[in-house]
Amino acid sequence: MSDSPQAVTANGREIATGLPVSLHDFLEAQGMLPRSVVVELNGEAVTPSEFAERQLNAGDTMEIVKIVAGG
Repeated sequence: MSDSPQAVTANGREIATGLPVSLHDFLEAQGMLPRSVVVELNGEAVTPSEFAERQLNAGDTMEIVKIVAGG
């Protein structure tokens, strides 16, 4: 096992994180409300209902977009 921190990339920024971690827990640790974002993980859209089951792995890349409601 490597001594270097494990990291994922979110919106082009590498973030060291303890792995394994669910996508839901990762979002909360970043100060985001899981129900207020849309996530693309390694090029695949992930629905909010999958956030708790989806585990992040070292080297994963995601795009996170905050949902803005308005009229």
